[in-house]
Amino acid sequence: MLESGDDFDPQPEAPQAPSDDMCCGSGCEPCVWDSYQIELADYRMRLAAWHARQEGA
Repeated sequence: MLESGDDFDPQPEAPQAPSDDMCCGSGCEPCVWDSYQIELADYRMRLAAWHARQEGA
């Protein structure tokens, strides 16, 4: 969270995709790929918000 008067606003970092050997292929719930997709969607929302803040600055 940014403190009042703090201009530090780094660009969000993308989540690292799991390697192919991290998935066991047995249909786990949640699969590492499911978790990655959730993290990726969150990252995309945070990145869009970051871009909007940069345009407004």
